[in-house]
Amino acid sequence: MMAYGPSFADLARRAGIYAAKILKGAKPADLPVEQPTKFELIINLKTAKALGLTVPQSLLARADEVIE
Repeated sequence: MMAYGPSFADLARRAGIYAAKILKGAKPADLPVEQPTKFELIINLKTAKALGLTVPQSLLARADEVIE
């Protein structure tokens, strides 16, 4: 019904930047471990309705994506 996790598009972009650093000669052992910085909230209203749940309007307003 709801998912909250890292943005896969942002992760792919950051992986590309990381790979570019390695291709430019940086040693992988010297690069820091990077944490996700952008997270997304996705709400599936169809599933919520099937379960008989009501999602508050304030939560819907914060969602990055709402599936109807």
